[in-house]
Amino acid sequence: MDWYIKLILIYLLIVSFIALVVTIYDKIAAQRNKRRISERFLMLVSFIGGSVSMYITMKVIRHKTLHKKFMIGIPIIIVLQVILTLVIWYLV
Repeated sequence: MDWYIKLILIYLLIVSFIALVVTIYDKIAAQRNKRRISERFLMLVSFIGGSVSMYITMKVIRHKTLHKKFMIGIPIIIVLQVILTLVIWYLV
């Protein structure tokens, strides 16, 4: 496996872990009426590569599942990321 593919996979693992942590933290903060993670930051983490991890985590812990912004927005981000990946894959 080429070094740049390993680097991309490591990046995606780190961002996915961050997405998992911030989603769980926001759920706990919501339950305890503590300071929350902003929706803008959650969407940013999703956009930069944590979309699959965040979507799965939200479904599993039932967090923000009634928010169309997340339940429609994150799958759209996932589709766009897959399309971008395929375009880059075929161009390189």
